[in-house]
Amino acid sequence: MGRLDGKRALVTAAGQGIGHASALAMANEGAQVFATDVNTEALGTLDHANIVTFPLDARDSDSIADGVSRAKPDILFNCAGFVHHGTIQDSTDDEWDFAFDLNVRSMYRTIRAALPGMLDRGNGSIINMSSALGSIIGAPNRFIYGTTKAAVVGLTKSVAVDFITQGIRCNCICPGTVESPSWHDRVKALGEQLGSYDKAMEQFVARQPMGRVAKAEEIAALVVYLASDESAFTTGHTHIIDGGWSGQ
Repeated sequence: MGRLDGKRALVTAAGQGIGHASALAMANEGAQVFATDVNTEALGTLDHANIVTFPLDARDSDSIADGVSRAKPDILFNCAGFVHHGTIQDSTDDEWDFAFDLNVRSMYRTIRAALPGMLDRGNGSIINMSSALGSIIGAPNRFIYGTTKAAVVGLTKSVAVDFITQGIRCNCICPGTVESPSWHDRVKALGEQLGSYDKAMEQFVARQPMGRVAKAEEIAALVVYLASDESAFTTGHTHIIDGGWSGQ
């Protein structure tokens, strides 16, 4: 306990899944956490003395500016994103634009807004949600998603290099499949195609070397490490936490 005492963390997409688990994990380690989401109803489940919730739209620069001004974060965890299904032939221009706006450009917006304060204070840890799927490993029917998550790796490395001597660290997390409400939605959608939810679940789990998907809390533990001073010598890296999926 207390690994993040005195630190202030801003989290996007904290209403469910990894963002939710990470907000709680950082709060439990002593951080003052500003947990945000476009879904304000989902934020109501974050009941913790160290957590303040408010709406933030990661696709809107004014909303981000207001959130950063309020949070004054030492830690920025960019967790907002969306998973599109399909190959390049299935994709549309609108889906491509939406995915890049939410999965990549949102991080451009939040980092650009948070950096001046971090630089003034001489320290900051930026954590971006990427994926093992993208620049590390490919997966069927994840063309748009994989492309955006590969872009997040490039964004992360560029920010890390540009500010490495000014107290700013920037890393990205590359999970495999993680249990979350949005993942269950994807299982249900596949189940409708296959005619059975159980068959869809079997298909998702079959590609996992450990025979299971990750828990959001397991990813949150890595978020806490990257947010803490324990990782003070770590920047510009992809942190793979995929149960051995990409190591096969």
